[in-house]
Amino acid sequence: QVQLVESGGGLVQAGGSLELSCAPSGRTFSKYPMAWFRQAPGKEREFVAAVSWTGSSPTYADSVKGRFTISRDNAKNTMYLQMPNLLPEDTAVYYCAGRRPNSSGSRYSSDYPYWGQGTQVTVSS
Repeated sequence: QVQLVESGGGLVQAGGSLELSCAPSGRTFSKYPMAWFRQAPGKEREFVAAVSWTGSSPTYADSVKGRFTISRDNAKNTMYLQMPNLLPEDTAVYYCAGRRPNSSGSRYSSDYPYWGQGTQVTVSS
């Protein structure tokens, strides 16, 4: 069973920046497509960004396109989400997720069997 661990959340003012990290526990994830999702209070979990196992072809939700950057370093076994210019509406619990090895990227949470426990991002206005 793959366990994912997120880090890097926190409280920032609007316009500030955070970088989230995600790493698997006890396993390398170089062949796993990965993604970030988020869930705000009272809302459903939503797709944020995804990246293929090679690190190419990132995809983004319209709400973060042009602001957030997803990347991965397979040598460090870590995935990242750079979040500059944060807005209050970015406040949510952010989750990293992994698909099965050698599968394609996806925007659908049901396609990801592996999840982290989440890290809170709070953006104050």
